[in-house]
Amino acid sequence: MPSEHILCDSLRGRHHATKVLVIGAGGNGSATFLQLPYLHQALRVWGHAGLHVELADGDLVSETNCVRQPFAASDVGVNKATVLVNRVNLFWGLDWHASPHHFRNTSLKDYNGSPDVVISCVDTRAARATIADVLTTSRNGVAYWLDLGNNAASGQYILGQPLNDRNRRKRSRLRTVVELYPEIASSWFGEDALPSCSAVEAIQRQEPYINQVLATSALSMMARLFRYGKIGHHGAFYNAESGRMHSMPVDPELWKSTQRRSRGFLKKSQLQTA
Repeated sequence: MPSEHILCDSLRGRHHATKVLVIGAGGNGSATFLQLPYLHQALRVWGHAGLHVELADGDLVSETNCVRQPFAASDVGVNKATVLVNRVNLFWGLDWHASPHHFRNTSLKDYNGSPDVVISCVDTRAARATIADVLTTSRNGVAYWLDLGNNAASGQYILGQPLNDRNRRKRSRLRTVVELYPEIASSWFGEDALPSCSAVEAIQRQEPYINQVLATSALSMMARLFRYGKIGHHGAFYNAESGRMHSMPVDPELWKSTQRRSRGFLKKSQLQTA
């Protein structure tokens, strides 16, 4: 039966900023990162200390990125994370950080303590698998993992609590995207096609505004969690063709059935490719 998720105690009424690590500065990552200052401002109005954000990505801006990502011709050849963080800091007067490197198994060892929230916006199964492995190590202290992903005309965002030292094993713990849909991080399915190398191909492979819809919807959910201390859903699926958004309720029974179905699908796929 659907219920509500209550904000973890360690993030309630905080007198210091909530640390957020955004992994990926592409379509979803850039859209999410550029919206985070609005959440930061809202939190401060609500009496919270706000956010301190780090953006991690090792890619350089290409000409193709200027088609549907927030980069200009003058940014070509510069690291994506560096461009976006400099832009946000100058406009908002913030002191957020850029990490011009891809996320790896050892990335959090150099981080200033575990982030409170990790937002992943990656486009490969291998990258999600790496993130899942890191966030579920016993000594990890990440409270929430928000994952965004999409294809040409649809996408999803799912908020979970990685099973680690900060999130104990219990029925009410929000399941992560990898727990609910293990195929999203499974090497059995291979990887998607390589990034598009032309402006025409970029638009054909992904319709405009998918990233912005997912980013604003995901952060709207996070804003409600911080403001009211609870949410009744922890993700959603968006279809641009139909214009419909279907939310994922906080429902342990639904999680069980979803996990059974996903495990069955994964096992069947492995047998077929064996």
